[in-house]
Amino acid sequence: MTVMAGDNVDETSALPGHPQDSYQPGAHDDHECCERVVINIAGLRFETQLKTLAQFPNTLLGNPKKRMRYFDPLRNEYFFDRNRPSFDAILYYYQSGGRLRRPVNVPLDMFSEEIKFYELGEEAMEKFREDEGFIKEEERPLPEKEYQRQVWLLFEYPESSGPARVIAIISVMVILISIVIFCLETLPDLKEEKDFTGTLHRIDNTTVIYKSNIFTDPFFIVETLCIIWFSFELVVRFFACPSKAEFFKNIMNFIDIVAIIPYFITLGTEMAEQEGTQKGEQATSLAILRVIRLMALGQPAPEWQNMRN
Repeated sequence: MTVMAGDNVDETSALPGHPQDSYQPGAHDDHECCERVVINIAGLRFETQLKTLAQFPNTLLGNPKKRMRYFDPLRNEYFFDRNRPSFDAILYYYQSGGRLRRPVNVPLDMFSEEIKFYELGEEAMEKFREDEGFIKEEERPLPEKEYQRQVWLLFEYPESSGPARVIAIISVMVILISIVIFCLETLPDLKEEKDFTGTLHRIDNTTVIYKSNIFTDPFFIVETLCIIWFSFELVVRFFACPSKAEFFKNIMNFIDIVAIIPYFITLGTEMAEQEGTQKGEQATSLAILRVIRLMALGQPAPEWQNMRN
């Protein structure tokens, strides 16, 4: 590689045998590949061989058609108004056969933009991110059938589309409502009113208090609506998932299943009019599971970060 300061080079000089690098398919022979080319990066000139750039024909510099729009016929050079320190590493990428190293004085985001501009490709970008210590995202298995894939993306990946984001927001809101309802039920005033408010009758100077029907209780109605949403979401995700075995291995899916069960147990005991301390224990266990699920949703998972962005 030859680096030349912009002031020390004749602006009108042309490289021998290199007439503006006009692209003609099939005209690149061995002689032309040995020609040298001048690349001007914001006033700093670099010189290399065409065959060096031709090693990566899909990149900006390696493809004659792509780089032709940056050619200056008056100076017989390619001009790029880009970051100078970054180009040392970009040119070394061609000369070394694909090794990419970020200069210490170039920020990560700026060097990433240079990789994209020179179109080094996804493989080079992934290698760069790996060398810089970025955690590689795991591949997301998707269902083979188109409609299952769409449903799975809709309920599992909030960042995949606008409707998926809406569903994710609804799920979080339902979880919050469910927890708020449980907290309100534990307040002494509301708990006492719920447990002892009913129809009053006096029989032989004795007051008989009948408990109100739980199925008309506003808290129970709201809780039922929340459970309906949880159940619907769980069933849809189960039938749309790419692997049933992996679905049950996911701890969050297991928590979803266990969180729904206590409600139906409580519902069964109410319908059988078997009220006791067991109901309170079930409600407590259900609330704990809800809190665990909410805490898990609050973790910095990639999909939730994308949704917030």
